[in-house]
Amino acid sequence: MVGKKVKLRIIFLSTFLILLILSLFLILKSLEDEIVYFITPTEIKDLTELDKKKIRVGGMVKEGSIKANSENINFIITDFKNEITVSFTGAIPNLFAEGKGVVAEGVLRDRNYLISKKILAKHDENYIPPEVKEALENK
Repeated sequence: MVGKKVKLRIIFLSTFLILLILSLFLILKSLEDEIVYFITPTEIKDLTELDKKKIRVGGMVKEGSIKANSENINFIITDFKNEITVSFTGAIPNLFAEGKGVVAEGVLRDRNYLISKKILAKHDENYIPPEVKEALENK
């Protein structure tokens, strides 16, 4: 026989767990449309079916592949196994250059072409601000 206090605790804990699970489900469901997956050109080639959702493709900007005109810029992202051509219209980040890391966010037109809405240039993980570098060299 379970006492009245124990029954109240069981009811309280089970209600709390149900509400917690329900709230987590609702939060994750609402974020579902905002989640952007990061993949490489090789993973794009291996896809069984193309999805028209927004994706992020990451890799290195291929040397000699940047072609810019007044309206847009075209370049190739490579992971040194496969490549994908990217078309971008907009302001280019200062760190964007050939041979540097880049992440392009957009929609795939096909397995070889991405129409990008955003470019995120990656800096070297060993980056040191110029002031700090100068201070270290003067010591």
